[in-house]
Amino acid sequence: MTRMGTIASGNSAEYEPASRVRLGVLGFASALSMITYLDRVSIASAAPFIVSELNLTSVADLKWAFAAFAFAYAVFEIPSGWLGDVFGPRLALIRIVLWWSLFTALTAVVGISLGGISLGLGFLILARFLFGMGEAGAYPNITRALHNWFPLAERGIAQGTVWFSGKLMGGLTPLIWAVLVSGISLPWLQTQAITTWRGSFFLFGTLGIVWCALFAAWFRNRPEEKSGVNLAERTLIQAGGAESRHAPRSVPWGSLLKSRTLRFLCLMYGCQAYGWYFNITYLPQFLEQQYGVAPSSFVGAIYKGGPLWMGAIGSLAGGFLTDWFIRRTGNRKLGRRIAGFIGHGICVVCFLLCPLAPSAFWFFIAVSLAALFTDLTVASSWAICQDIGRRYAAIVGGVMNTCAGLSGALAGWLTGYVLEKTLGRHAAELHLAVAQLSPAQTAAGLLDGYHLNFVLFAAAYVVALFCWFKIDATQPIE
Repeated sequence: MTRMGTIASGNSAEYEPASRVRLGVLGFASALSMITYLDRVSIASAAPFIVSELNLTSVADLKWAFAAFAFAYAVFEIPSGWLGDVFGPRLALIRIVLWWSLFTALTAVVGISLGGISLGLGFLILARFLFGMGEAGAYPNITRALHNWFPLAERGIAQGTVWFSGKLMGGLTPLIWAVLVSGISLPWLQTQAITTWRGSFFLFGTLGIVWCALFAAWFRNRPEEKSGVNLAERTLIQAGGAESRHAPRSVPWGSLLKSRTLRFLCLMYGCQAYGWYFNITYLPQFLEQQYGVAPSSFVGAIYKGGPLWMGAIGSLAGGFLTDWFIRRTGNRKLGRRIAGFIGHGICVVCFLLCPLAPSAFWFFIAVSLAALFTDLTVASSWAICQDIGRRYAAIVGGVMNTCAGLSGALAGWLTGYVLEKTLGRHAAELHLAVAQLSPAQTAAGLLDGYHLNFVLFAAAYVVALFCWFKIDATQPIE
């Protein structure tokens, strides 16, 4: 006879409390999620410095760099997920983090001349591509690790905690960047910059290497391989539906392709990513250009990180919501869908309100609420990868995140393309070349492009909302 957290010992009436080693697994996964977002979000804060360093016209000129990261991230998701399913998440995650940390650090040399060769925009695009290639597979392999270590009843909150941690750090990144690079300006406090934008990238790359060293020493792929995990905890995990075996080297691609739930899950997650990528690419420059938010402003740093702050809350709330609903009703199909119905429906309204915002504060409210309700769905989405993928959980997560990455690449490029076109049209109306526009004229020319992009984001969320009607977490791949 078993209870949650306890197990009978032979015929004894006493129960052995279950150990909680799986919480350490969650701690490492959450820390990795934080480093992931710190490294990927920092490029948005660095964008004004890079535009100036490379003598570019505006942040729209970085569209290929933004797209390169997302494209590489998408292309290498499935291979990295497959490695985790076959060889275990420990080896896969160590390889992933060491690779991306290297190219995070190398971003710092953009704009420098070495041996007469200038490392300009082309080098930045290459570095971002290789960075995305390295970071690919992080979340599918985290999902695989959680699948090995957590029972069904705890999957939603475990995924929610991981995404809460990442989004929280993403929200903190503009503030951390301001402290490190710009200094903070408050009525009662003025701080000086600690390092340059280049130094920040070196620092962020070092954090990943430190995580790898600690993770390699502590983590094991399965509970039975880890000392300190008692019989009660192993029984709890296994009885809860966790699968500790690695997937075989052959992958049932036919079953994957035939899964209607997976197809709509991928479409939904791609549509969601299309609007969300704005938060880690163009948002800081938008606030500075359109609303005059100063780089050293403490309030401005809060505004820039607002979508990710709120997304952290949404991720955690979504994890609680899906687990609570399933425990209360026993209906896993609706329990995974409910966050999508609520979240993506409200997102449509929030993005349509963005062009109407009269000030930076009201824009912050609208775009942050959009992010909160976007991320309300994240825990359910990744829990569904475990539900339908089972021992192929990392591969299924990789397939889903591949679609998000491709959509993010499209968003990074198309958002910039729309901005370029509206800026060029505005310059033509003034009978000027784009390079001749004043800062105020440039901001005015970009504004219509931003407004059009917000409408496109809302349209993508309409599609995502309807996908939830076709997603069924009770239909496994095998």
